[in-house]
Amino acid sequence: MIVFIGPSGAGKSRLGKRVARLLDVPFADTDKLLAAQHGPIPQIFREHGEPHFRALERAVVAEALGGEGVLSLGGGAVLDPDTQRDLGAHRVVFLTITPEAVAPRIAGDADRPLVAGGVADWIALNAPRWAIYDRLADATFDTSHRPNDALAEEVAAWLTTT
Repeated sequence: MIVFIGPSGAGKSRLGKRVARLLDVPFADTDKLLAAQHGPIPQIFREHGEPHFRALERAVVAEALGGEGVLSLGGGAVLDPDTQRDLGAHRVVFLTITPEAVAPRIAGDADRPLVAGGVADWIALNAPRWAIYDRLADATFDTSHRPNDALAEEVAAWLTTT
């Protein structure tokens, strides 16, 4: 299993899909799996709060890590100590992005409740997570200014040579 981690808006799902196609393996996104099982993420946050969401997320992540292919995790999934431990058995790709590059990606996106206030919220949310992402990563790729197809080819090449 190849796992993409990183902050909201870094392109984990978009790039993960491209890499999976290049490698001819399945792709899954834990946010989409969670929403399919439990309803829209913003609604879960609104009605039950973040701790409930994180518990649901952990269960989805644990199950998905038992699969094959490429998996994209939600930005906060790495906060769970069990998820951190589980990721040690997988190849982990950390996607980074600058605040300037993420701004248009998250602007007005109702599906990202923790960054509803824009870039300032994004920076505050991700500052403490960055060290976790970095520690868990086997490789890091910046998505700020490069075309997704070129990045996907670079990540796929790294995966096939490691």
